[in-house]
Amino acid sequence: MENENQLKNKNVETYTRDMAKAIEGGQGGIIKKIIHEEEKYEAEKIKLSPESKKNELFMIISVVLVAIAVAILAYLWFSSDDKVNTVPVAPVAASIIFTDDTTFKEVDGLNKEKIEELISSETSNTKVKVGGVEGIYLTEGQKVIGLKRFNDLIKGNLTGDQLGLMGDNFLLGAFKSGLSSVSPNIGDPFMLLKVKSFTDIFPVMRAWENKMLYDLGGLFGVTLSPDTNYLFTKSFEDGIVSNKNARILRDNNGGIVLMYVFINDNSIVITNSELATNEVILRINSSQIKK
Repeated sequence: MENENQLKNKNVETYTRDMAKAIEGGQGGIIKKIIHEEEKYEAEKIKLSPESKKNELFMIISVVLVAIAVAILAYLWFSSDDKVNTVPVAPVAASIIFTDDTTFKEVDGLNKEKIEELISSETSNTKVKVGGVEGIYLTEGQKVIGLKRFNDLIKGNLTGDQLGLMGDNFLLGAFKSGLSSVSPNIGDPFMLLKVKSFTDIFPVMRAWENKMLYDLGGLFGVTLSPDTNYLFTKSFEDGIVSNKNARILRDNNGGIVLMYVFINDNSIVITNSELATNEVILRINSSQIKK
């Protein structure tokens, strides 16, 4: 405050001295110029003063912006671990054959019966067009499960050594023939396996026959009941489906309950539908031609 008063006194003394010199010299124009410069100096000082309204506004805005920036940084810091929204990433699956549509079903925490219901519901209401194939992939934590994990979830009877002769990448699917008398949206379910070779896998599949209906029957609409219990002890028989070697489980009326067909040296389809078998064969052959 004392410095400011000294500055004012100095300005007044300078102003007075200049005025005296100008009056003595008769320089009226210079007096006007000095007055103008003094007014300009005072106006500039007021303009630059932090107490001016304009500067006060700028200072207020600056403080508000800094406060907002600090608040945003604090929010991001404390919520970065589990509160920041992320875009869910779709599961990735390598399809064995071309499919017209793909569906992912989360099975985390589901038991065998619930998994069977989930798959059966999807195959019974497939949205693909007639002649189309829908691929159905089961996931846990947004990751597609393989055959080994699937066998564990359904409490299947395939052993580790047997699974070692099968590729972990498999396909559950539905072929829509449009010929169902119950509903036009019903698809024929199938399961496509990739195997090491026919020679290696044939005895494995024969050994699995005794438990295959227990493991997979629910996927094909066959559950244990007084009317079906005989099927769970009935033997598979040799057959030919679409000119391919097959092993077939038939009911007492000769209908196909379940079968597995050796499509080629490295592919087996499990289904109860000859139409689904034909379509899978066509698509496998088509993919081989393209390669």
